[in-house]
Amino acid sequence: MMNRSDGDIYIHQTAEISPTASIGVNTKIWNNAQVRDEAIIGNNCIISKDVYIDTRVEIGNGCKIQNSVSVYFGVTIEDDVFIGPHTSFTNDKTPRAFNNNWEVTKTQIKKGASLGANCTIVCGVNIGEYAMIAAGAVVTKDVEPYTLVMGNPAKKVCKIDINGNKLK
Repeated sequence: MMNRSDGDIYIHQTAEISPTASIGVNTKIWNNAQVRDEAIIGNNCIISKDVYIDTRVEIGNGCKIQNSVSVYFGVTIEDDVFIGPHTSFTNDKTPRAFNNNWEVTKTQIKKGASLGANCTIVCGVNIGEYAMIAAGAVVTKDVEPYTLVMGNPAKKVCKIDINGNKLK
């Protein structure tokens, strides 16, 4: 354990953390994770193996981000969000290797949302509170709170409760 800011956090020896990043109390950052300049990670988070947190990304309290997720500049993640392994975020509507006028498109993941393994979140969407994104889904438009979506492109399946149970 090492002390950083307000309390104990765990940072694996292979993790790379910018000195300008802010890491909350009781947060754990595992093998080969990278946290860039001015990123903010809340309290009681788990940042798993091979996770990349880009410059100025904001992550709330109680979040769990599993292996091999890249969270790019422009993404904001609120409290208690689960992000499954290999989830992909984008941040540019017209990505080109030669684009000198690159512009970040913001994405917001609201409190309690759950993103399944290998889902893709296209930039510019808002994922509502306690929404669930099924594994492998491709989200191209906003997802309402308490909604389960799946498929490519992701489509609404049903309304759910806070635990992910289907509502009648």
